[in-house]
Amino acid sequence: MVGGAPRGAAHGAADGRSAPVTGTAAGIPFVALPPATGAHPAPLVLGLHAFEPPRGEAALAGTVPMASLPAWRVYPGLPLFGARLPEGGVREIARRGESDYLMELFGPVVEGAAAELSRLVAELRALFPVTDDPVGLVGVGAGASAALLTLAEGDLPVGATALVNPVADPAPVLAARERHHGTPYAWTGDSIAVRERFDFTDRAADVARGRVPTLIVSGGRDDVLPPGHGRDLYEALRAEFLGTADREDREGPAEPEEQGKRSGQGAGWLRRRARRARRDAPVPVSPEGTNHVLRHIVIPDLAHAIGPEPGLEPGPLTPGGVLADRALTEWFHRHVTASAQVRAGYGGDLPPGGGPRTAVPSP
Repeated sequence: MVGGAPRGAAHGAADGRSAPVTGTAAGIPFVALPPATGAHPAPLVLGLHAFEPPRGEAALAGTVPMASLPAWRVYPGLPLFGARLPEGGVREIARRGESDYLMELFGPVVEGAAAELSRLVAELRALFPVTDDPVGLVGVGAGASAALLTLAEGDLPVGATALVNPVADPAPVLAARERHHGTPYAWTGDSIAVRERFDFTDRAADVARGRVPTLIVSGGRDDVLPPGHGRDLYEALRAEFLGTADREDREGPAEPEEQGKRSGQGAGWLRRRARRARRDAPVPVSPEGTNHVLRHIVIPDLAHAIGPEPGLEPGPLTPGGVLADRALTEWFHRHVTASAQVRAGYGGDLPPGGGPRTAVPSP
């Protein structure tokens, strides 16, 4: 056993077979898809699943396989999901969600997933022929929250990221749960602080600290996080990428404490409102623009859940899911690093049309 995964399975993929590899590394179950280019050392792209379908590693691997990428695509299971369900199983997960979705379920899973990524990557590099290039990072729903937390606070080198229906702020998810259950969420000082930590639109300066190329994909049929939420995140990151975010936008006046507790908005609500008001104002743009490092796209047929229930195994592909997979594949084709380590695996020459490509401006 290497990293908890069968040694023979890993070797089989490394010898050129394209079958998925399942195993465990750093105590985390995963599904790995070998690179399209075969046995040579290749970069690593991690995919973090959602709470909704696809809510498991195998399901996400089937939904966004990015099959033509010359990279290992590894899909780890999130904490408290799949093989890591707590004692009491699905019933216990439901209890935590009903008791306090933010504090007992969403927060611990997102924080735990982000915290274990560096350890996971170290073990995957010992298990597979993975280069030491910065990793690619895909997140869907709450998995995107873990990706954003990694960008904002983590030490894992990330070369590019793609976020599908990202929960850039948990408040809209809590509002959707309020509408569904008919019970208002009971905000406290602690939960407001947690919400503000996970409000990545408001924390755009932290998320953008490494200027990591970022693709944001919003679903036109997402009734929990409509495309405007993805657009707000894009605009906030764009201001940071271009250096046009001002002091008022970052700090803003504080909101009265009691009003903040009722709404869960905290002190950041005026900053978000001001940012939305200025969203369509002209912004100085460099001659190259930002499309090659930061993009927001809307896929009209994509819903909040990008796969079918129950969401633990691959299901029938939807038109929206196919388009999302295509967008992610192209993004990482542009930003997977063609490092000396990769070139050495090909004797110094990348295969025509098959190797990693450097970033170029989007039309």
